[in-house]
Amino acid sequence: MRSVLARLRPMFRRPSRCHDDDVGMATAEYAVGLVVAATFGLVLYKIVTGGQISSLLANIVKRALSVLT
Repeated sequence: MRSVLARLRPMFRRPSRCHDDDVGMATAEYAVGLVVAATFGLVLYKIVTGGQISSLLANIVKRALSVLT
């Protein structure tokens, strides 16, 4: 029983305060993720609104609607 408690004790200890210098890391990681997502959205928008892709998507929608009627 004593060895089980000895193994479980570190899991329930309070976190140490030695990592206080990483307080702003979550904000920086969110900022990088936001920039990546915005860039991906911009690239996707440019691809979809391009002439050839736009006409291809319009043809797909027209064929899908013609099958339904």
